[in-house]
Amino acid sequence: MVKPESDNRKIQMADIARLAGVSISTVSRALSGSTLINEETRARITELARSLSYTINLGAKNLRSGENRTVGVVIPYLRDNRQHVTDPFFLGMLDSLADQLTDQGFDLLFSRIEADTIDEVANWVDSGRVCGIIIIGQWGQHERLNQLARRQLPFVVWGAQLPQQMYCSVGSDNFNGGLLAAGHLLGLGRKRVVFMGNRDATEAQQRYQGYLAAHAAHGLAPDPALYLPSPFTEPKAQSAMTDFLRRGVAFDAVFAASDLIAINAMGVMGAHGLNVPKDVSVVGYDDVGMAAHSFPPLTTVRQPLDLAGAALVHCLLQVIRQGHADPRAVTTELVVRASTSAVSV
Repeated sequence: MVKPESDNRKIQMADIARLAGVSISTVSRALSGSTLINEETRARITELARSLSYTINLGAKNLRSGENRTVGVVIPYLRDNRQHVTDPFFLGMLDSLADQLTDQGFDLLFSRIEADTIDEVANWVDSGRVCGIIIIGQWGQHERLNQLARRQLPFVVWGAQLPQQMYCSVGSDNFNGGLLAAGHLLGLGRKRVVFMGNRDATEAQQRYQGYLAAHAAHGLAPDPALYLPSPFTEPKAQSAMTDFLRRGVAFDAVFAASDLIAINAMGVMGAHGLNVPKDVSVVGYDDVGMAAHSFPPLTTVRQPLDLAGAALVHCLLQVIRQGHADPRAVTTELVVRASTSAVSV
């Protein structure tokens, strides 16, 4: 196949038309799914466009014409460790996005998709079903997301900013959040702080780096035995803490990578006779609604989901209309409640 003269410039619709031997209007109709173009020609043009990483920006076209005011919101999942949509963080994010999209006059189309098939969301835009997509989390699919960005797909991602990132992400300052959480516990006199979470997940890894930095600032090196791997699900968090207690590792504090993990860990510790916060101080991450009503109420790092939802919608509209938006980070803050207290002297 002969490619356009320069591989460094953006593929244009005229390039597709020239290579397919049809008019530009035929390409436009084919990529828009028009029934005026026969199925064989539509398939041939669509495949050619895909091979050249070209995507027609139906989102911008539909916004201009008023034909499409629907935004897709996707929460991917891992096949072997599926977080439920009822996870308080997901519910909080969906609530924020629904409010923001309603205020902007958009409908919300929600779906789940397996993380390693994330590139299938392109079909939503290619078909004109939605004008843009918000993806909650990167789920280890950084390069696939970069490929979607190369196709000029209008989407934004809730997640961390990563090296060589070509797409727009909105996320919290995870490093600072980890620094605040661990620094608070160490400042209370706690010496053996467990980090409970999954360091393979990008955001949790950044929180862990903040945890390490807090120890360094206090002249301490955390014991590797204090890293407690835990998925972001209730039963597995409970199981992880149960197994950890059976090992008999000494600890006096826990920094959990999410409130869901923290609350379940507190339940297990209580069942094993440990008092929170007298024996063990606990800090979570997110500040979901239940954090203030757990027993005891949970000290946590707040991610302002109202600001997050607003930023995601704003950035998506900018990507749709202008083709680009810069990544953003929303601020994090420590919310101190009864699950942490100083060491008795």
